Amino acid sequence: MDLNHITVNIQSSIRIEGSGVLYFDPFQVETAAHDADLIFVTHKHYDHFEPDSIAKVKKENTILVAPESMQKKVLSESGMEPGQCVFCRPGEKQQLGNIVIETVPAYNKLKPFHTRGKKWQGYIVSMDGVRYYVSGDTDVNEDIGKVRCDVALVPIGGFYTMDKKQAAEYIAEMKPQAVIPTHYGSIVGSKTDGAEFKACLERMDKKIQVELKL
Repeated sequence: MDLNHITVNIQSSIRIEGSGVLYFDPFQVETAAHDADLIFVTHKHYDHFEPDSIAKVKKENTILVAPESMQKKVLSESGMEPGQCVFCRPGEKQQLGNIVIETVPAYNKLKPFHTRGKKWQGYIVSMDGVRYYVSGDTDVNEDIGKVRCDVALVPIGGFYTMDKKQAAEYIAEMKPQAVIPTHYGSIVGSKTDGAEFKACLERMDKKIQVELKL
């Protein structure tokens, strides 16, 4: 599966280009491309919601999608007009143009960093016949266990999220066509985590394509 249309800038700062240009949690973006059709924000932590990077990727008609629980923060800090913002709750589904969006709860089970009550979320985005799952910061839990997708982008750095072994076990159970590990090698996790995740997953399932973008 060709994944050259997907880039990971740092952490979980993701760009997917197809019939639309999608950004997820833009962070430390250097080039002011102003090419985003949709910007997705998973939660309010500084490495996932960064107004400076949003300003560099947005254009005149960009739509920003964010958790409903972040509405006040987004409207006051994002630089986006209210009419350009769509707020969702976890577990919802809607269509924006030719792109179908499903929101998936993203939370820790025992850690205090991303509690379920904050109602933060990952996204399943269907574009050009492909289902992309961008999980946001989450542990493995019963809600993400229900996800089915073609391409998964999940954190592996541990501490704030699932670690590389937990992520590999989760992906082996999910069985997407391809997976791209994120959220390691900078703020949290080692630069070797990606290769170790790949080796761990390949011991369980050699059919799942693993692409390292960090």
